[in-house]
Amino acid sequence: MTKRLNLTLAFVPLLNADLFAEEHWRRLDALCDVLDREPLVAFGEARAAALLQATDILLTGWGCPAIDEWVLERAPHLQAIVHAAGTVKDHVSAAVWARGIRVTAAAAANAVSVAEFTLAAILFANKRVFQLQRGYRDARQFQWWTAKYPGLGNYQKTIGIVGASHVGRKVIELLRPFDFTVLLTDPFVESAAASALGVRLVELDELLQTADIVSLHAPALPETRHMIDAARLRRMRDGATLINTARGALVDHTALETELRSGRLNAVLDTTEPEVLPADSPLYDLPNVFVTPHIAGSMGSETQRMATLAIDEIERYVRGEPLKHEIRASDLTRMA
Repeated sequence: MTKRLNLTLAFVPLLNADLFAEEHWRRLDALCDVLDREPLVAFGEARAAALLQATDILLTGWGCPAIDEWVLERAPHLQAIVHAAGTVKDHVSAAVWARGIRVTAAAAANAVSVAEFTLAAILFANKRVFQLQRGYRDARQFQWWTAKYPGLGNYQKTIGIVGASHVGRKVIELLRPFDFTVLLTDPFVESAAASALGVRLVELDELLQTADIVSLHAPALPETRHMIDAARLRRMRDGATLINTARGALVDHTALETELRSGRLNAVLDTTEPEVLPADSPLYDLPNVFVTPHIAGSMGSETQRMATLAIDEIERYVRGEPLKHEIRASDLTRMA
């Protein structure tokens, strides 16, 4: 009889209070021996030593401490790290792959929530919902709003997607029922692949000059830092909207503030640099900016979608089946 694998949890319980429903626990108990339902929050704590010594699978989540060589020496049987959230860059070190430990993550599940938020932001931005809400609140009477906001509406608008990531591709999928032209820029995508997605592949500068909405879905890498700088912001069409649900570092915020203060552009920002913005940041109060506190990703009940994907991966691993969402060290150079 094949030995059952031991599983340990590692994440911040407060951030994952909604992560597991009873059905998730039942599935985990059927697949593995869950050594302790209370997740580890620090690998140096006394309880961690015994758990790591016996762990075959580490199920991680938001706030998991770094898994470095020191941790791996204390987890001699560790075979797989399954992350029930998006990026693994914050906690999985190169030493993990060097030891042949398998890594998988629920980025594809988290992408659904981000893409849904982005779709709502696109539809609301084209309809000028954010500005009209403020205008109606101040005026408290009917006005002919299209006179104040020429071009208002969603019909035959051009949407620019920057990055064919998990999220970018899901946004493209959600945009298909609408009367939009969708442009894509991504250095790793060829024209044939873009055509298969139903979009037109263009260079970034052309996308910025053409799109009514520019939605960012690129990873935060050294080469993408401030990719949307002053020069590129100036290329955007008057009245266009920049949506950022990716990472704040993609945008030069000093340059962005200048454009937004002028009133020429609009923005929907779920991620900023820094995060949280300073209390005196003008982005909180400018009428053409809508800022949210990094909530596009999985929140509340949505986190259970990530838990389901993670447990599906554990089931595949336990059964000796190929992992569907495996991450290899070579993937890190173009991942969020």
